Amino acid sequence: MRVLRIAAGVEAASLLALLVNLLTTHTPAVSTLVGPLHGTAYLVTIAAAWPAPGAAASGARWLAIVPGVGGLLALRRLPGGRQAA
Repeated sequence: MRVLRIAAGVEAASLLALLVNLLTTHTPAVSTLVGPLHGTAYLVTIAAAWPAPGAAASGARWLAIVPGVGGLLALRRLPGGRQAA
């Protein structure tokens, strides 16, 4: 569950960084560095959500496939995914 939390956060943050870069300066170096990071985080999110306990019953497996925010959505569906603030 910890790997899924970290990967989902990195996936969402890297997508945000890519979009901000696209809408502002469109610096190629940012895309070169953050693009592969986002792709890797996306794949790790899917790989971490698939065997999670309760993932099949809650539909979290399929939510993890949604690019950008799928990991965060899957965390909300998994038992124990939400933590009190």
